[in-house]
Amino acid sequence: MSSFRLPASGLIAAALTFIADQAVKAWVEGPMALPDVLEVEVMPFFRFTWAENRGVSLGLLSGDTPASRWLLVALTGAIALGVLYWMTKEKARADIIALGLVLGGALGNIVDRITQGFVTDYADLHFGNFRPFMIFNLADAAISIGVVIILARSLLLREKPPQETAPGASE
Repeated sequence: MSSFRLPASGLIAAALTFIADQAVKAWVEGPMALPDVLEVEVMPFFRFTWAENRGVSLGLLSGDTPASRWLLVALTGAIALGVLYWMTKEKARADIIALGLVLGGALGNIVDRITQGFVTDYADLHFGNFRPFMIFNLADAAISIGVVIILARSLLLREKPPQETAPGASE
């Protein structure tokens, strides 16, 4: 029987991600007053731009109605629980921390959707008219970085099968 454990490093990463996400969103909505000014140019390639994301990644699965909003909350909540379960089974610390980034980001966006009916997005990276990403937030960035770390580690650090020696070969 395997024991259930919550890896501290993953929970710390999730908590720090969640707290940072909510703090930046509070600053953007409060002292910065981004909902009122709509855009603040920071650098030629980056600005804060107010956006209310009622869907999920890339604006998919719109949550415009109360039923669809709560369906998205339930769906992302189920995904967050799956990530938490995966975190308890994972052995590699880097993967546990990456899962913590995903979990913290998911929780930050879930709180937005529950309290406001939408996810607050504000980060607008652009190079002239080219935008490599839609407007996003810290939670989205943490989720993306966590997923990239997990994918990169799983693709690049796979254990190689042991090599068999040919019959009759001397060792």
